[in-house]
Amino acid sequence: MKKLLYVFLSLSVLLAGCGPTATATVTAPVPIGTPLASATPQPPTVTPSLQPSPTLVYPAEGYGPSGFPSNVDPLTGLQVADPALLDRRPMLIKVPNIPRNVRPQWGLSLADIVFEYYTEEGATRFAPLFYSNDADMVGPIRSGRFIDTDLVRGYKAVFAFGSAYVAEMNQFLHSEFANRLVIESRNTPLKRYDPNGANYLVVNTADLSTYATSQGINGRQNLDGMSFNLTAPSGGKPGMQVFVRYSGVIYNRWDYDASTGKYLRFADNADDYNNVNEQYAQLTDRLTGHPIAFDNLVVLYVIHDVYSTDSHGVSIYDIQFSGSGDGVAFRDGQAYQVKWQRNDTDVVSLTNLDGTPFSFKPGNTWFEVVGINSKVHQTGQSWRFIHQMP
Repeated sequence: MKKLLYVFLSLSVLLAGCGPTATATVTAPVPIGTPLASATPQPPTVTPSLQPSPTLVYPAEGYGPSGFPSNVDPLTGLQVADPALLDRRPMLIKVPNIPRNVRPQWGLSLADIVFEYYTEEGATRFAPLFYSNDADMVGPIRSGRFIDTDLVRGYKAVFAFGSAYVAEMNQFLHSEFANRLVIESRNTPLKRYDPNGANYLVVNTADLSTYATSQGINGRQNLDGMSFNLTAPSGGKPGMQVFVRYSGVIYNRWDYDASTGKYLRFADNADDYNNVNEQYAQLTDRLTGHPIAFDNLVVLYVIHDVYSTDSHGVSIYDIQFSGSGDGVAFRDGQAYQVKWQRNDTDVVSLTNLDGTPFSFKPGNTWFEVVGINSKVHQTGQSWRFIHQMP
């Protein structure tokens, strides 16, 4: 892939800042019922190594979108064994999805929330949020993007990343969260790990949180916005399998496993530029050995603006992740049409089409961020989302 221009924080303090991300309200068409044009859906695959979750004792009215008890994580709706973990900021850590030899990544299964979004040249990147769990190793760690400004603001997070393109780094440096930026140096907990000469940048989240405390930037934040209930909402459509195709290089599949109540991730295992021969491999966590399995899967339609295009024709995108838009949420093998909202300093919340809060399943959530012109086709219990740029 062609390299973009990257800079480290120590070199970027001299550069001028970029303006803030604009707020937009968008509505994307969701043409449900269109037949699949290609790729016959594959049957869900059950992973024996993933054990069923224990039965929860949960209030009938659920939790959220505000008034969470002090021992309940507002990002998962679950009680935590150690409530002291919630007396800190979430940690947003940038993790790559390409090249494929970075997989399996470390720590993704322990994140409360993961955002996946388009970067450039057909690639995507992950932005996992760690709050109620710690991971001994998260990585590899890579560079930031414009959308991370919205995510760090919304989740009041500490931001650990590798570097950034000049304009993106300027935006970070001139933000109100500049003191929460953490990159590699002798004084930060980001370290090098060198299996077989790979020289990956990684971090222990407990060490990262301790570092934030030492810098006077840690503490519990208001993370209200999400609603949770064990009972699935009514009015859903079958949603046992979900395909999200970003490009011929990056595409993924999620299979609902009824025995655990989770969606299991399968990632591209070969390029498929002609959309005729998608090949998948199940994604696991190199740290825990567990499958990447999430209780909620949400596809969000969001504006992707072209910020600039370099001399090689590579576009840099500014994803406008503030305001509102359309989405499709999946839980318990069901699909729901939803609206997403987030003001400049809020977490991402969902409502039903009638404006009432949408109830996430208690547990972790993976958000797939696609362009507002993206297409979705439904056939039976299978959904296929095709990411499209402006």
